[in-house]
Amino acid sequence: MIKTKLTEMLEIKHPIIQAGMGPYNTTKLSAAVSNAGGLGIISSIGMGVVALGFKPLFGFENLSPREQMLSSIDKVKNLTKDSQGIFGINVPVAVEFQSVAGELINAALEARETDSEIAKRLKVVITSAGNPEPYVESIKESGAFHFHVVPSPYHAQKVEKMGTDIVIASGHEGGGHVAYDPVHTMVLLPAVVRSVKIPVVGAGGFCDGTTLAAALALGAVGIQMGTRFIATQESEFLSSYKNYIRDINDTRDTLVAKGLFGNLRYLKNPAVLKMVELAKSGASEEEQFNFEIQSLEAIEAGDVEKSAMPGGEVAGRIKEIPRVKDLVEGIVKEAEEIIKVKLPKLIV
Repeated sequence: MIKTKLTEMLEIKHPIIQAGMGPYNTTKLSAAVSNAGGLGIISSIGMGVVALGFKPLFGFENLSPREQMLSSIDKVKNLTKDSQGIFGINVPVAVEFQSVAGELINAALEARETDSEIAKRLKVVITSAGNPEPYVESIKESGAFHFHVVPSPYHAQKVEKMGTDIVIASGHEGGGHVAYDPVHTMVLLPAVVRSVKIPVVGAGGFCDGTTLAAALALGAVGIQMGTRFIATQESEFLSSYKNYIRDINDTRDTLVAKGLFGNLRYLKNPAVLKMVELAKSGASEEEQFNFEIQSLEAIEAGDVEKSAMPGGEVAGRIKEIPRVKDLVEGIVKEAEEIIKVKLPKLIV
């Protein structure tokens, strides 16, 4: 067993966090990760779709963001009842999402306040893709831990001063939202570790025991994985999406294109090539946005050629679609073998 400040803080078995990932509802996935001894995360991006004026997509209902969040929390609580698994939520706090971010966070804090079991097990609020300052005080007062995703030591230091408990250093190879500056995990993670006193989790490029061991060697207390968890049996993402990840043979088969909340890394396909082309050609914001929405709707239809599917460079290393429990346990077992057996042999 690998024991770190992350596992001690949250009282979880393994130092592995499932990333908050849009656009799907990740209720079943987050419960599976929690049941496996990691930190499962309820993703909220799709919850704000209705409030922003779009039709419900990806397993979400025609409910308010607050109702969506409360419903998802209740489902995960019930799905993890036997294991008493620990879970959390992720909420983007980008300017474009501010109209619903507060509603989503407040709903989770309300659930903690009104349900003693949720208060005991919904331990983490992760904010990302923006400035978390408006939410720091209320999260702290609730008794939940506050993690924030950062792209640089500068941002890590800023949120440390605000009072966040952990920073998640997310390298540019990660899927979904990425920073404008292309700094990758091997450089970013140790730089962030050295820049702050609070614990640091690594994100971007993690998928197995080798990368978990590397993160620990770089000073992290754990890893956050997104793309690797999409390609699991319990994941709500469509089989066509999972299979596309599994069948990618090259770590170069992703592209960064402009999305709703800034730059996003997508799995390379005709739709994403078109997105990049539109940006380069000077297409209007409206034209680019409409194409992105069409590409998201194509995901739900299972049309992988017309879909803009977020995914990281690590997709090129994923060859199987396992059960979450088997994946998590296999990652930890491999990391333990590297740390306990392989690395000591190199010391003479």
